[in-house]
Amino acid sequence: MNKQKLQIPIILGVLFLFVLLNPILFPSGQDAEITYKEFRDKLAAGKIDEVQITNDKIFGKFKLPDSLVAQQEKANQQPTDITERIRLGNFFESQFKKDLRQTFIVNSLTDDKLVEDLQAAGVNYKGVIDSNWLENILIYWIFPLLLLFLLWGFIFKRMGGGGNVMSIGKSKAKIYATDSKTKVTFNDVAGVEEVIEEVREIVDFLQNPKKYTKLGAKLPKGVLLVGPPGTGKTLLAKAVAGEANVPFFHLSGSDFVEMFVGVGASRVRDLFAEAKSKAPCIIFIDEIDAIGRSRAKGMIMGGHDERENTLNQLLVEMDGFNTDKGVIIVGATNRPDVLDVALLRPGRFDRQVVLDRPDLKARMEIFKVHTKGMPLADNMDLQALAAQTPGFAGAEIANVCNEASLLASRKDKERIDTSDFQDAIERVIGGLEKKNKIISPKEKNIVAYHESGHAVVGHYLENADPIHKVSIVPRGVAALGYTLQTPLEDRYLLSRDELIEKLCSLLGGRAAEDIVFNQISTGASNDLERVTEIATRMVTMYGMSTKLGNISYIENGRENFLGGVTMKPYSEETAKLIDSEVKAIIDAAYEKTRNLLIEKRDKLESLTKKLLEKEVLDKKEIEEILGSKKSLDADGTDQNGNLAEPEEHKDVEDIAVAADMK
Repeated sequence: MNKQKLQIPIILGVLFLFVLLNPILFPSGQDAEITYKEFRDKLAAGKIDEVQITNDKIFGKFKLPDSLVAQQEKANQQPTDITERIRLGNFFESQFKKDLRQTFIVNSLTDDKLVEDLQAAGVNYKGVIDSNWLENILIYWIFPLLLLFLLWGFIFKRMGGGGNVMSIGKSKAKIYATDSKTKVTFNDVAGVEEVIEEVREIVDFLQNPKKYTKLGAKLPKGVLLVGPPGTGKTLLAKAVAGEANVPFFHLSGSDFVEMFVGVGASRVRDLFAEAKSKAPCIIFIDEIDAIGRSRAKGMIMGGHDERENTLNQLLVEMDGFNTDKGVIIVGATNRPDVLDVALLRPGRFDRQVVLDRPDLKARMEIFKVHTKGMPLADNMDLQALAAQTPGFAGAEIANVCNEASLLASRKDKERIDTSDFQDAIERVIGGLEKKNKIISPKEKNIVAYHESGHAVVGHYLENADPIHKVSIVPRGVAALGYTLQTPLEDRYLLSRDELIEKLCSLLGGRAAEDIVFNQISTGASNDLERVTEIATRMVTMYGMSTKLGNISYIENGRENFLGGVTMKPYSEETAKLIDSEVKAIIDAAYEKTRNLLIEKRDKLESLTKKLLEKEVLDKKEIEEILGSKKSLDADGTDQNGNLAEPEEHKDVEDIAVAADMK
């Protein structure tokens, strides 16, 4: 409503300006502009009736044509019928007016004989002082200033987040409507029961504060949600607001930072002032690391850091003289390692809640939430789908469900069945299937042996994950084929032998090419990247090198949720030793892989032949050629009744990712 009221005077002002500038910018065009030579010729011929001379122009009127004058004289000699004379008079009056409008304009030149010639020709002439002060003010002052003002207002509108120029220091927080029918509750959040119990107490704090304050407890000021991308941090924050039924201010950490000095701190003050006026309420700052980054990192000597001022103001508002017990701050980040220590201390963010990737049971609950309302086939097994998606976050599972629905719709199905979910999982993992991509028979043969090498090694190694599918149909950007391995259970620890066998599975494609063709191709580039990463972590992070011992060369001894690590500074001699140990581990794994493939050469040939024939082989078809793989029973023993070796580490990804030919 305010914007509409503001637009009315703007529109009226533009129209008024248009009216003023219309004669200047859009001349009427009734006066014909002639050259000075034509003017002199007309003057000499006696065709000019009168002129007005200004500083730089001459305005004049031509005489009436002789034919029209003759017609008038002839009409005057006609019979004196009063009606006919009135008609003729009206006619000639209209003709005179029409011809009198035939005026002209001439750009004046210095001509000393002009006045003398005008008088000799009997032309009525006069001088006029040309006063164009209004035109000069409009063109040279008002019009440029108006353009500058409009440009300035447009820039501040884009930066200030609103039509008001002075709103640049106002908060950009959006209030989430908790009383709408679409509000989020804990029923919409699945797979994080422990986390829900942790934050449910905050809801009780907001609804029944006296229950705790009478015992001397203080309301928590902040909760920090930490976890990998897609694990439901934002969804959980909205669920807290929905359950508490209080105003929910939602904004991102980047909303505070602008190019102007002091804007970030001003927006923080405005945000808390507005939140305190609506207390009790929740402020949710997503990606808080955008403003909460440690002040000790990236400092500019002698410079001014606007982000640091914003952080200082946030610290003051969260804890200080201006705190309000009715305002709870919920922050979310996947980079807790870069946050400032002052932000993380108790009294500001009193609780840190970790949302990790869901386990098997949690994934099944997430599948139930996202398939609610979908027409599923009667034989749909959500637990089997959860088992095939280890390492998937909640957002990725939601994407799988949506892709399955789209695939079923494309096939005009009435219900979504298991095959649709299988295709959706493979699409999320490996990318879009490209059946029309043309591959030469020679390259197709290489890809088939490469993927068969992955499958044979993964099948016969004791601790390797079972082979679920092998395909030589291109997928994604550059994958010419893939081998899909899915673990039987969620893994939290991996032993050294299991990591070595993971390396062997990844090197199976390169080794198969070497054995069959006596040369190698570029198809193992992605495999070698992952092999190098795992081997490097074994040496620098897990202490699995006999020469280097139980030493971690990673800063703080851990990695962040995005997979990045910070290496400690060490000597050049140690760096050489690390490189040699990584190479020794990879060489030993490759030799083990090569020997296994030579031993199982007949299985490799049989599987490759079948793969070239069908292009895609599922688990059943693979086991028909290679035999059944030993698996663990429910009690943790294998088929011979031996107790399985305990797993020891989760830092290596256990997600079922294809070994791609790239």
